[in-house]
Amino acid sequence: MSDIQEATSILEHALRTRRDLLGREHTGVARDALQRLAQAEPAAPGADTASGLDAIEAAVKACRFCEHLASSRTQTVFGAGNPHARLMFVGEAPGADEDRLGQPFVGRAGELLTKIISAMGLSREDVYIANVLKCRPDMPEGAPGNRPPTPDEMQRCLPYLRRQIAVIRPRVLVALGRTAMAGLVGTDEPMSAMRGRWFEFENIPLLPTYHPSYLLRNGSHAEKRKVWEDMMLVMDKLGMPISEKQRGFFRSTK
Repeated sequence: MSDIQEATSILEHALRTRRDLLGREHTGVARDALQRLAQAEPAAPGADTASGLDAIEAAVKACRFCEHLASSRTQTVFGAGNPHARLMFVGEAPGADEDRLGQPFVGRAGELLTKIISAMGLSREDVYIANVLKCRPDMPEGAPGNRPPTPDEMQRCLPYLRRQIAVIRPRVLVALGRTAMAGLVGTDEPMSAMRGRWFEFENIPLLPTYHPSYLLRNGSHAEKRKVWEDMMLVMDKLGMPISEKQRGFFRSTK
């Protein structure tokens, strides 16, 4: 069974479960979207994986598994970047800017993430960026800001992310923030206890670190240094060279 066919099987099972539990006739995802997902050619190792991702994205766009999110979203936010990336960043959910533009991490937190990636000697075109949840969590009409996704919302959406990861095959995953980490592995540990430690997701090394929005609120050199130390762990895991200049970023001068 190919990755794409397995993705279809997972999604159909989840949707049948929802139908059985709620007693509803529809599954929440259009049948033709599932058929497109199943019929997509699996990506061979080293081949262009864009078609595989396109098939999964088609199912995401048609998804109404979380009816309240499907009704309130402007559009889904699937992911962006290099489909052959060795490094993949995973956040929790799109915010208002992402919902408007259809791209992940495009607001102020996204700008800071871009700077972090650049400091590593990479660009956004070298990595892949996605979220656990593909829709912006709904907010009361006129309410400012964003809310974190619920555990139930993330678990419903997680099969899509699993298939993205299976198609991209990154060597390292980075979870941006505690909520993203909870969505991936179900932990409720505080980020202060998790960062700097390696976990696994789908047999891929997973490193949690603070969400860029945390640094926007707590932008001291000490907090920036913690995130940078995490990024150096990632660089080392990927076999990337780390210069003395990079090792000194945000180091205290005291």
